[in-house]
Amino acid sequence: MLQFQYAATAGSGGSILGLVGPFVLMFVVFYFLLIRPQQKKTKTRNAMLKALKKGDKVVTIGGLHGTIMEISDDIVVLRVNDVTKLTFDRGSISHSVVDVEDKE
Repeated sequence: MLQFQYAATAGSGGSILGLVGPFVLMFVVFYFLLIRPQQKKTKTRNAMLKALKKGDKVVTIGGLHGTIMEISDDIVVLRVNDVTKLTFDRGSISHSVVDVEDKE
């Protein structure tokens, strides 16, 4: 008789919050640790790509350093070693380089 009462209460006793709560908590943790920082990083990268202008010194994703000679919506022409001009997609720019001399 005692076993029957335990089985009846164990099967119907769980609340929906007890079942969904861990999933909600896991989603919140993923949001603040993974999703939100990635969105911020993407936003700052897009702002940097929009702010590029002729004469800026940049580094490509492949590690090539150069100066922007021409820039359009999709294409960037970089001058490398004061002789060579190379054409890249705008999205292949990793970051802009600020010289110490430019800051002063």
